Amino acid sequence: MLQQPTLEKLEAMRLHGMAQALRELAGQEAAPDLSFEDRLALLVDRQFTWRQNEALQARLRRAKLRANACVEDIDYRAARGLDKTLLRSLTADSAWVERHENVFVCGPTGVGKSYLACALAQKACRDGHSAFYSRAAALFRDLALARADGSLRNFLLRLSKVDVLVVDDWAMTPLNETEARDFWEICEDRCQARSLILTSQMPVAKWHQQIGDSTIAEGILDRIIHRAHRIELRGESMRKNPPKAEPKAEH
Repeated sequence: MLQQPTLEKLEAMRLHGMAQALRELAGQEAAPDLSFEDRLALLVDRQFTWRQNEALQARLRRAKLRANACVEDIDYRAARGLDKTLLRSLTADSAWVERHENVFVCGPTGVGKSYLACALAQKACRDGHSAFYSRAAALFRDLALARADGSLRNFLLRLSKVDVLVVDDWAMTPLNETEARDFWEICEDRCQARSLILTSQMPVAKWHQQIGDSTIAEGILDRIIHRAHRIELRGESMRKNPPKAEPKAEH
């Protein structure tokens, strides 16, 4: 059987996983012993896996996560108050995203808030959800630019379709009225429909003050607090005192 025309057709149809599997089969001595059904199943499985991997890489590119973070690398040794039970429940299968719940990660600078947020978002991507990361200051700049060029509605619409929106360094400084109204729009779109991860050096109790306008603040907090998991971190900056590597086992 001439395989090259078949390979070219598979590549033309973007069935790259099948094409690679067919090349590998051609070099295996046991391949002729496989039944037609077994060969077909192998090709289909390889294509399915290839497509899943490609989709994951696309989700991660669009997410623009700040840190190369993953939940398997979370450091529980540092004394920063990490709740292992809560984190493991959040990362088991990202069911909190399916339930449209939120996560707040609060604590002083350098305790790993951004890393945890990105790790949760990366796990959500691996579980089939979309994500997008932005620092709060950058998000508000993008909103201002979108308003200036008339694309604000489209920008908000794109944000509303993201399963997990990560806003880093939230409420670092008081919001002006426009920023508060824009964030209200974001929270309104996401309420009981999408998930939100906020990291902040400010405790949740002070967010109302940082938002400013009392009516807008109550509207924002009412939409995000009641369905939120809180991760409260403490301790000194991990940049100042990075945890030591675990000692190697003696032989």
